[in-house]
Parts: sequence; C-alpha cells; structure tokens
Amino acid sequence: MVLESNIIMNTPWHIGTEVRLAAFTEIRRRTIFECCKWDVQVEDTNTLCPFPLVLKREAWNDLVQLGEQLASETLRAEEELFARPDLHGSLALPGAIRRALRAGPQALNAIGAARLMRFDFHWTTDGWRISEVNSDVPGGFVEASGFSRLVATEVSNASFEIDAVAIYAQTIARRLPPGELVALVHATAYSDDRQVMQFVARTLNERGLRTALVSPEHLEWRDGRAWLGGPFPPESLGFIVRFFPAEWLPELPRRSGWQHFFIGGRTPMSNPGTALLTQSKRCPLVWKALRGKLDGWRSLLPETRDPRQVDMNNPEWILKPALGRVGDGIGIRSVTSAKQWLQIQRAARRYPDHWIAQRYFEQVPLVHEGQRLFPCLGIYTIDERVAGVYGRVSTNGLTDFRARDIAVLVESTEPLAAAI
Repeated sequence: MVLESNIIMNTPWHIGTEVRLAAFTEIRRRTIFECCKWDVQVEDTNTLCPFPLVLKREAWNDLVQLGEQLASETLRAEEELFARPDLHGSLALPGAIRRALRAGPQALNAIGAARLMRFDFHWTTDGWRISEVNSDVPGGFVEASGFSRLVATEVSNASFEIDAVAIYAQTIARRLPPGELVALVHATAYSDDRQVMQFVARTLNERGLRTALVSPEHLEWRDGRAWLGGPFPPESLGFIVRFFPAEWLPELPRRSGWQHFFIGGRTPMSNPGTALLTQSKRCPLVWKALRGKLDGWRSLLPETRDPRQVDMNNPEWILKPALGRVGDGIGIRSVTSAKQWLQIQRAARRYPDHWIAQRYFEQVPLVHEGQRLFPCLGIYTIDERVAGVYGRVSTNGLTDFRARDIAVLVESTEPLAAAI
C-alpha cells in the first residue's frame, strides 16, 4: 500500500548495522558482569538485540521537548490529586493507601527529590503517541545506560546521548554530603529488581555515597526520619531510592511504618508513594476535575474510558489493568490469544473499577531481516528534565516481558558522549 510505504519511509528512526558477533559476545558478557544484567535470556530468546535503534536528531529533539512537557504536567497533576481525596476512589488505589492519604499534606515534602519518571512512546500512523507513564518505580536502567553505552562503542555515526543512571546518581549526590548512606529499597526476592538496584548502587558508590540494598521491612521510622534497622546496625538514612511498587506497601505490617512513604516522611526519597496517583492508568478519567493544563497528555495519550463505557468486543479498544506493569494483563484483540482475551474481558467486567479501556493506535513497524519490529521508547525524566531513553522491540506490538532490549542511539558524527 502506498500510504503505508510512505509512513514507513518517514519514520523517525532506523535499525542500525548489526554489531560483529565477537564484539557483541563481549558486550553481552560485560553487560552481565559490569552492568548487572542477569536476565539476558527469556525462554529461548536472547533479550539483547545485537543491533541498535538509531533515532534521527530531529526526532530526539522532539522527544526531549515532549518528555519534559509531560513531566511538568504530571507533577502538577500529582500535586492537585494529593489535595483531592474525593478523586482517589476513581484511581483503583488500595483502600489502605486511600486512608493514609487522607492524613494531610505532609507527603508533599518528598516531592522533587530526584523525581524519576518514564514515558513510553510509540511511533504510529498519527505520529508520536504514549501508552502510559511509569511515574512510580520505572525500570530499564541497566539496558538504557550500561548496555546502550557498550553498543555505542561499536557503532559509527551514532552517539549514546544521555546516561540515565549517571544523571540519577549525580542528582542524588548533589543533595548529600560525601559518605552519606542511601537505602535502595526493593523486593529483595526478585533478581530482576536486585540487578537494577545493584547497578544503581555501584554508580552511587562511584560518587562517594554509601549504599544499603534493603527491603522496606528493614527500615525504621523515628519522628518521620528513616533509619536502617532489622538485621543491620541502626543508622540514620540520608536518602531513599524506592524500587518497590507503591501499591505493594500496604501488604507490609502496619508497624513497619509504610505510611511514611506517602505522608509524614522527612527523609527525601525517589520516588514518594504519592507517585502512584499518576501511575494509575485510570488517572485520565479524573482529568476534567483538575485545574492544571494537560495539553501534552491530551494530545499524546489515546482516548481512555471506563471499560463499562465501551463495547469490549470492538477491536478499537484495548483493556489494561489500572495498576498493571511490564505489559501484564493487557488485552489487544488482534494480538492476545482467544483464551487470554476471554480471561481479561471477564476480569474487566467483574472489576471494572480496576481497569481502563484505551483506544487502539496503529504502530508503524520497522522491518529487519524480514521480521516486523515494533519499537517502544521509554523516555526518562528526572526533576522534569529528560535524562535518558530505554528501548524495547516486540514482534506483535505488545511491549511485555517478551520484548527484547535494544540500544537507542542518536544520529551523530560526534564521538561517544561522556557520562555526566
């Protein structure tokens, strides 16, 4: 079709030259041992692409502008939502969190402490669109920083533009005196979470900070200040990096003080639990009640509705769990198996307050060696400034755990950018 051919020719990116086998084997080894990427194999597939995704310079500039606009709008919306407990019931938040948020504005003291988000962009027949924001605990750091930097050393005429982990660590280090202790709070039983925290810890250590990789149960709260506790020698913490989903926190015992992640916490943290207010995919359902401008969001996010307002059998709509992550539970009629689609429909009908329907957008694929690839770019922002990009490609348009990680570079004749 002529129209489709023209759209593909005008895409903002292309697949770069494949890295030589011997060089890529070494990159893969270094990604495992130097960058803590331990899950390089999913089922029978190597998760690391041996070729980069190369963005046009103009496309990268556009994404920087759009990402920073979205970050600013998201933080303003979060501030409003925190002050509107009457809207929290529409966001699918656990009841314990809604009750905690009624306690008052103390939670705002954590906002702005290296606030990290990731907006997932797709190139469609209508231009750039976003599928969601991960404003709570965005992942992908190892691939976006470590792996992409290594691939860039083997690619000519393209540069590794921004190191997200280096910027993140530097942003935190600027707030703290040398030697201060930073707790990296995560679900310690999950190796895919541990690898991210291990990589971030190494980068923080390089900037003169001490780190402790802990569970939220290892924290003690004294007058709103966080201390290292449990099996560790007690010590006051200077900063908290949270890589533990906020909606999981109420599963901890009340005596653990998990509420301080939302209210009353005086130790700066990235991110505070209030990030869950905009993490919820049901957030667009309450936009009309907010005063702040959301022009970027309205232009880039497909129409979002309560699932009760749409015909779920209509392929123009996809179904998403409000607090879903890593593509889990997403139903796309043209992609999801019949059995899975039926299960998703039943769940959305039974618990509609925990789901959304989002209008389907048509992604423009890239073709590599006869295979259609659908890229997803996760644009990181830290304190409203773009700080990096995480690339994944799927073969069916659904970016889930089966999607492969791809290094994202930008067209350039300049040498490799230095870490900040």
